[in-house]
Amino acid sequence: MPSKVIVFCPLVEFKNKPAMLMTISPHGYYEIRIDMAGGNHTVYLPIHQTGLIFQEANTIGAIPPDVERYG
Repeated sequence: MPSKVIVFCPLVEFKNKPAMLMTISPHGYYEIRIDMAGGNHTVYLPIHQTGLIFQEANTIGAIPPDVERYG
């Protein structure tokens, strides 16, 4: 990190909003830097109400064995 992402968060009416993911907090939020209102702002978005799509494509085809998946 940081990583370029596209943000979806109905809480703040973000849809297809390009941003920079700075950190993922263990306290349940993403720290995002986003351009809006004529400047670059830091926004803290709740993980459980936010969707992110990373702009960089995956460079490997298989999921690494140390990544846990739920479901």
